[in-house]
Amino acid sequence: MEEWETLVSLVVYGVTILLGLPSNLLALYVFCCRAKARLTPNLIYMMNLCLSDLVFVLFLPLKMLEISKVNWVKPDFVCPLYNLIHFGTIYTSACFLTVVSVGRFLGAAYPIHYQAYKKPCYSCLVSLGIWGLVGFHGLLIFALETNRDIPSRVFESNGSSCYSNFSKEQLAVLAPVRLELSVVLFFLPLVITSFCYAGSIRVLVGSHLHMRKKRRAVRVATATLSFFVLCFGPYNVSHVVGFIVMDNVWWRSVAVLPSVCNAFLDPFIFFFLSSAMDDGITKVWRSMMEKCNSIRLKIAVAHGKGDISQGVLAIA
Repeated sequence: MEEWETLVSLVVYGVTILLGLPSNLLALYVFCCRAKARLTPNLIYMMNLCLSDLVFVLFLPLKMLEISKVNWVKPDFVCPLYNLIHFGTIYTSACFLTVVSVGRFLGAAYPIHYQAYKKPCYSCLVSLGIWGLVGFHGLLIFALETNRDIPSRVFESNGSSCYSNFSKEQLAVLAPVRLELSVVLFFLPLVITSFCYAGSIRVLVGSHLHMRKKRRAVRVATATLSFFVLCFGPYNVSHVVGFIVMDNVWWRSVAVLPSVCNAFLDPFIFFFLSSAMDDGITKVWRSMMEKCNSIRLKIAVAHGKGDISQGVLAIA
């Protein structure tokens, strides 16, 4: 990795940690508060999305340590485990964004029929299915990485770095797996997400909703789809190019950076474009202010009693 690539990567990872950790924690807290009142499919999916982003962010310091060229010798299991979590959560986020788009489309296009399937148990099963699908692909790669019967282990560490500079023999195994990952976990979800948001926009534009609500819903759909393409597209396109040329794609380390940014862009969509999140954040802020005022009042009362007691003792 070139020096400028290392610097840009460290900046992106650092910003993602600083923005992604508090924003996802806040979003998860708001979703949990709303879930206590009424649990909906989208809440379940978005809580899973926040958890996926949080796991991703928590493991980013390990990636920063790797690319900063610090001389440290990692145990053999660190590279496979890190790649399983790092790249697995990227695809998990993409899949949960997809099912959120499906839910919004069904709710807009078939509101009556969709009510029969808006049960939390169904959404939990879908969530388990997504984690299982991504986990299966991740464990498949993990098995390739740790299988000592394969002459050229796919993710053989060179002592300080993981997942880079593969030989032709390694690419012969890895490139088809990468292509399958991108097709199943990105391009197929992209087609579904595009269809669902296009359908949602078409239904909403022709509905009798207030114009302000229409514009907001269209902004959410457009922003989510744009972030989906811009964040996950470059990295998965590099898989396709790598399979075609059967060689290491030099710009892959840069292409993965937008997918890293997705970890703090997801809460941005929820916070600034969703009226439901605005209401949730307002309620949380109001609750926090009420608790702070209550604590201040108790402290003031306690101080007042102390002053009165001291005055009585002085008179006595």
